[in-house]
Amino acid sequence: MNPSLDRRGLWFAVGAYVAWGVMPLYWHLLKAVPSFQIILHRILWSTLFVALWLGWRYGRGWIKETLRIPRARWMLALSGVLVAFNWGLYIWAVNAGHVVESSLGYFINPLFNVVLGVLVLHERLRRLQWIAVAVAGIGVLWLTFDYGRFPWIAIALAASFGGYGLIRKLVDAPAVRGLGIEGLYLVMPAIVWMLWSETHGEGGFVAHGTAPAWGLTANALLIFGGILTALPLIGFAEAVRRIPYTIVGVLQYISPTLQLACGVLILGEDFERGRAIGFGFIWLALLLFVAEGMLHARHGAAARTTGVDGNAATRPAPPAPAASHAPGADRRGRPVPDSPPGSAP
Repeated sequence: MNPSLDRRGLWFAVGAYVAWGVMPLYWHLLKAVPSFQIILHRILWSTLFVALWLGWRYGRGWIKETLRIPRARWMLALSGVLVAFNWGLYIWAVNAGHVVESSLGYFINPLFNVVLGVLVLHERLRRLQWIAVAVAGIGVLWLTFDYGRFPWIAIALAASFGGYGLIRKLVDAPAVRGLGIEGLYLVMPAIVWMLWSETHGEGGFVAHGTAPAWGLTANALLIFGGILTALPLIGFAEAVRRIPYTIVGVLQYISPTLQLACGVLILGEDFERGRAIGFGFIWLALLLFVAEGMLHARHGAAARTTGVDGNAATRPAPPAPAASHAPGADRRGRPVPDSPPGSAP
């Protein structure tokens, strides 16, 4: 291991991705609770926990400071709707026996982000990146043929979280603060819907008349599910402050790999030869994409430290220019990272 690498930051990242990877097992414990009720409680308890953490970390002014960021008010409202849709679809898919297809969505997500970068941000791809996207497309077509239907769950998860990531990139809000504002937009409608459900016999957090309650165990899991939503993201935010972003980009594949393993090895979902071939195309595309990114970064670093005549530069590298703006800082003046490229299933 590189001695200059912050080991604490590395473990923060690994812990976050492992938590997201085994999340299907947690939501499977709540299979008796309707998926829509799970998402309402996830919004409520995660917003409460994140708001308390942000108030402790940054003081009472974090809401105003975040909303002062240009375009933050309406863009974080839109990103909140997208992430709520993503959470809801993911929970439904897990409890409906589609964990394997859900994991495919998060394998596809980094490549979907590349496509969004080209179409929306007008970024230019290098040749090997185009090849990776084409190979992933072949994999999706193969899985469509193998499933006998279009893998809409995987594509919808990748598209919704890709759109979420694009908005968070454009608004440039710190990761956890942005999640806090998104939660504040969603929490009041969630509370109103929960109260309506409880009073009309569709809820079960408390017993009403002849309607049975879900029980103390289910209620405790629902409350802790909000904390489990927030903790990995907070850990991730700490990780990206401490370790190179390229390492974070490689580690992100821990999450869908563990989701796939949970679906096949623990929850007993099918993973026949046809699916394995389709996933093989996706994995090959990811391998090409990651390898190309690492090679490009290595060549860029070599170019910065090599003189015109090809010899190593003898002068020390100049200091990095100051950023034109900072997305935020904590009470100690330390910078707060931007939103992650992909997280929080």
